[in-house]
Amino acid sequence: MVRARRGFARSRAKKRLFKLTSGYVGGRRRLLRLAKQAVLRARKFAYRDRRVRKRDMRKLWIIRINAACHQRGTRYSTFINGLQLAGIELNRKVIAHLAYVDPAAFDQLVALADKARSAATAKA
Repeated sequence: MVRARRGFARSRAKKRLFKLTSGYVGGRRRLLRLAKQAVLRARKFAYRDRRVRKRDMRKLWIIRINAACHQRGTRYSTFINGLQLAGIELNRKVIAHLAYVDPAAFDQLVALADKARSAATAKA
């Protein structure tokens, strides 16, 4: 019986794998077993870090909003609470962008939040 070899299918699979390892250094790029391990590990980190990136961006937005609030003499938590009481539904990404790009609009948001908090405090 003739020995079966994979030939074209195997070389195509290796070519696909080595294409993924372009940019890697040393054996991780050239040796089949190390390349497989490197790609597996890289994909695992990529999967995890796509979720971590979302957390990191939210942290960054909160830090920026907090800094802008402190410049205006209020705290982040009271500002967010005031926005909720005022019925303003802007996400943190948009608020942080406003604080960075358009400080006048952010000043108006802070004023609205303070007004809503003082109205809620007077009501209670």
